[in-house]
Amino acid sequence: MFKREKRNVVYATQTGQVLPIEKISDSVFAKKVLGDGVFIIPDNEKVYAPITGRLRVVSDSKHAYGIVGQDGIELLVHIGIDSVDLNGEGFKSYVNVGDKVKAGDLLCEIDFQVFEKANISTETAIVIANNERFKIIERNEMPTVAGITEIFRYEQI
Repeated sequence: MFKREKRNVVYATQTGQVLPIEKISDSVFAKKVLGDGVFIIPDNEKVYAPITGRLRVVSDSKHAYGIVGQDGIELLVHIGIDSVDLNGEGFKSYVNVGDKVKAGDLLCEIDFQVFEKANISTETAIVIANNERFKIIERNEMPTVAGITEIFRYEQI
């Protein structure tokens, strides 16, 4: 999807609004228990890889994806709040554990109607899972982003 990917950059997983992780409706993410990052309130049902790397985790319920970047950064893409309760309903995944992905590759699609019917938020968290090794040095919080937009830059500690 990208002509040239930049180093130490995480791209938006979806189009929508980017906000600091502290403002997400889930207290575990808001308190950075799972790592520092941002979240997106999506306006599109497609979810893209935020970095180039290998899929370490694809949850059985298809709501969470763990990607290890080429430099060792581990990102968690967690789609929805309490979306594990959907047991995979409303998700169509295109990747499996072990797959290599490039930034901008399609990970999955979600069905907003399923989320709405179950009264589940579509907020998508993108966090650094190994924050003992990497930290965010610049955030790009903005009203609307697309999948090719940088959402944060990081560096190794």
